[in-house]
Amino acid sequence: MIPVAFDYVRASSADEALGALSEHGDEAKLMAGGHSLLPMMKLRLAYPSVIVDIGRLSDLSYINDAGDHLAIGALTRHRDIEISDLVAEHAPLLAHATSHVGDPQVRHRGTIGGSLAHADAAADHPSALLALDGSVVARKADGSERVIAAGDLFAGFLESSLDPTEMITEVRIPKHTGLGWNFQKFNRRAQDWAIVGVSAQSTGDGARVALVNMHPTPVRATAVEEALAGGAGAVDAAAAAAEGMEPSSDLNATVDYRKHLARVLTRRALEGAGIT
Repeated sequence: MIPVAFDYVRASSADEALGALSEHGDEAKLMAGGHSLLPMMKLRLAYPSVIVDIGRLSDLSYINDAGDHLAIGALTRHRDIEISDLVAEHAPLLAHATSHVGDPQVRHRGTIGGSLAHADAAADHPSALLALDGSVVARKADGSERVIAAGDLFAGFLESSLDPTEMITEVRIPKHTGLGWNFQKFNRRAQDWAIVGVSAQSTGDGARVALVNMHPTPVRATAVEEALAGGAGAVDAAAAAAEGMEPSSDLNATVDYRKHLARVLTRRALEGAGIT
């Protein structure tokens, strides 16, 4: 389908983009790689009157060591995260999950900030952010900023807690150097969305586990985490993976099949993270 007509603004700086958001409010949408927004516009699931193109901004593309965490610019391409030595050393779960995003063309154009702002429960980055206990920095045109924890970022189906006049400028990932981790993704073809996926990050005395495509929002598998904290092993903890989840049924999988996959993949992820 053809999207509804819209005005186009190519921002030359983050401040200019934020000014456009401040002026147009929820009538405007940011576009970086465009892999999420443009399909939604073609399906008439989104119909902004103004598109603010931030894909050519370079000041929000970086990966820095910030002491106890990694600071990643919101417009950092997936490919740059995938091959970063810093990410591989301090947050290998993120690097590996990123390598499973789409295909090489998508990874060379898509950005981590765009993926997180889209808040798609079927995407890989939200689960990694949750398992890594990360956060994002959101900025407004007046220069004010707030840090949003991963657990507070995803508000509903394809809905984040970002204000329409806010833009993600940075992603912060606590360092998990030397700790076990694992990422599991089950899909029909390499470039497809996950039918179900699991991000597991060891914390030393337990694990944080997040599921892909098992709930209307990106979500932590709290029942699994609580079972581990109570002394359960990987097999018993993984049996609780579907508790509290509301997966959908579609052409790829039924609800029961997704729940089965969640249990199987969670067990594999926990064992792969060194949790037995």
